[in-house]
Amino acid sequence: MGIGAFTNKARQPTDAEIAAAIGDKMPLWEALIRHLRETYAVQEDVKFLYGQKYGWARRFRVKSQALTALFPAEGSFAAQANLSEAAIARAQQEGLGENALRAISRAQPYPEGRWLFVTVESEADLRDAQRLIALRAQEKRLR
Repeated sequence: MGIGAFTNKARQPTDAEIAAAIGDKMPLWEALIRHLRETYAVQEDVKFLYGQKYGWARRFRVKSQALTALFPAEGSFAAQANLSEAAIARAQQEGLGENALRAISRAQPYPEGRWLFVTVESEADLRDAQRLIALRAQEKRLR
């Protein structure tokens, strides 16, 4: 199973198609984008990232460093946070919800850390995604 709903590299999805895929979770998508724009000096674009398992995403960067990417899915979306093992240890002490903990347990460890893809389906998931993204920003000194 892939991360995102839009995996055809040849065709970028429209905003209407993204909204239709995310469905009634669209207010969470909009809230996270608003939070990112208000909290960080982000540059954003829509890119096909990492191949067909992931697909099209709205990518947010600060000072040319990746902050997060949001992957629209059917009935939800995934927020990406690339964190070191030290940041993951801090995150696990913050009382994260089921989707965030599942993202941590599923993430392959690499020397530079783990790539987390948190499924956002609720306000609690949204808060978890914001906390994980904040850890990324703190770790990389992105503001």
